[in-house]
Amino acid sequence: MTDEYAESAEFIDILISPFWNDLGPALSAAIKATDPGAGPVVDVGAGSGCGTLAIGDALPDAEIFAVEPSAGLRTALLARINAHESLRERVTVLPEGFLEADLPDQLSLVVAMNVIGHFAPNERRAIWALLAKRLAPGGRAVLNLQPPSEPTEIPEAVASAGHIGRRRYECRARAEPAGDQLLTWHMTYRTYQGEQVVDERKLSYAWHLVTEPLLREELAESGLRLHALEPADLGIFAIAREQA
Repeated sequence: MTDEYAESAEFIDILISPFWNDLGPALSAAIKATDPGAGPVVDVGAGSGCGTLAIGDALPDAEIFAVEPSAGLRTALLARINAHESLRERVTVLPEGFLEADLPDQLSLVVAMNVIGHFAPNERRAIWALLAKRLAPGGRAVLNLQPPSEPTEIPEAVASAGHIGRRRYECRARAEPAGDQLLTWHMTYRTYQGEQVVDERKLSYAWHLVTEPLLREELAESGLRLHALEPADLGIFAIAREQA
C-alpha cells in the first residue's frame, strides 16, 4: 500500500488541528449515546489522533482501535496517545488499512472522519458489508462528507496555516477532475522562516467523490440507513441498520 502521507505527515497535525475546534464537539455529540459495553470503537484513518482523543474524551470507558496505515501519521498518533494516561491503556493502534485490520467481531461504533474519499467504490461497499455484519444492535458508524461533491476544478488556495516558534507552516491545495466521481488533489506544503521558504514538499493523491444520495443508495444495498446530523454545514452523518 502506498503511503500517501509519507511527504506530508510532519505537517498534518499542525495544519489539521484547527478544524477539530468545530469537528471535535460535533463528533462528541454524535457518539455520546454509544454503549461501550456492546463492543470496542474503531477510529478509521485515525491520522495524528485528533479524532481518537475526541472519542476517548466522549467515551471514557470505551476500548478503541485506532487504524492508521501511514507510518508517519502513526508516529504522531502514538505520541498523542502516550501523552494521555486515560488513553494509554485502552487504545490499540493498528497499522493496516481498515479492511485488512484484525478487528473484533462486534463493534459498538465506527468513526471515519475526513477519510471516506480515500476508498474506491468497491472498497466502500466492502465497508458497508462489514458494518452490516459487525455493528452491535443499536450501534452506529459516524462519518463526514467533504466538499466538493462534483468533479470540478478547484484553483490553488491556502488550505491551512500555522505557526510554531519562528516558523510558519502552510498547505496550499488545488484539485482537478480525474473521472466521473474522482478528483486529483495537488498539495504543496511549505515551511517559512520569516518570508523565506526553507522547505517545500509536493504531492498528489486521488479522492473519490461521494454525494449523500449515492451514499444512501450504497448503504441500502447492505441494509443500512443514513441520518444527517447537526450542524449541517459539517456534513456529518450517522449510519445504522435498517429497523425491522
